[in-house]
Amino acid sequence: MTKRGLFITFEGTEGSGKTTQAELLGEWLAKDDPVVVREPGGTELGEQIRDVLLYKGLEIDPEAEMYLFMASRRQLIGEVIAPALAGGQIVIADRYHDSTLAYQGGARGLPTIWPPTFPRPDITFLLEGPVEAGLGRHEEAGKSKDRMEQESIDFHRKVAQEYGHLAAAEPKRFVRLDATGSRDKIHFEVRDHLKSLLERR
Repeated sequence: MTKRGLFITFEGTEGSGKTTQAELLGEWLAKDDPVVVREPGGTELGEQIRDVLLYKGLEIDPEAEMYLFMASRRQLIGEVIAPALAGGQIVIADRYHDSTLAYQGGARGLPTIWPPTFPRPDITFLLEGPVEAGLGRHEEAGKSKDRMEQESIDFHRKVAQEYGHLAAAEPKRFVRLDATGSRDKIHFEVRDHLKSLLERR
């Protein structure tokens, strides 16, 4: 009997550590051969859209930005996420549609929806901490800022605030984690929250 697919997403503001946690979880679940994806990207089309959105230095209309993110996501769903879930695999996503609700909805003030063809995650880990600390982490690492990271501190605070609203609205799906903890401490918290979901597959 094929195991049920499991869809796990990680969300948070810039530098919150979600990429690290997605990677650590992928390593921990290696025996299950999980599919680990990042957004935007994960497909040939998605990687080209990622380049346009984050690194080309283009002036992009806010609504056009939203649709580009969603186009990349829809391609990722069609090519990777939906087939993996249908095949009973575990999918771990570093960002998903909650990012659009928080960034383009909360911070840019655009009307946003959850398209009915976008699968809902079984569980979403939200890493929360001071936005200044996350942005500072990027600078300490000597990374050049992408287009979203260059936004004002006020923009990033609005993103964090909207993530809080999303998590409060769906407490059964969201698990809120303190991003200021050590990476290992956060990883073990993620594992604890996943135990029952993994056992039920």
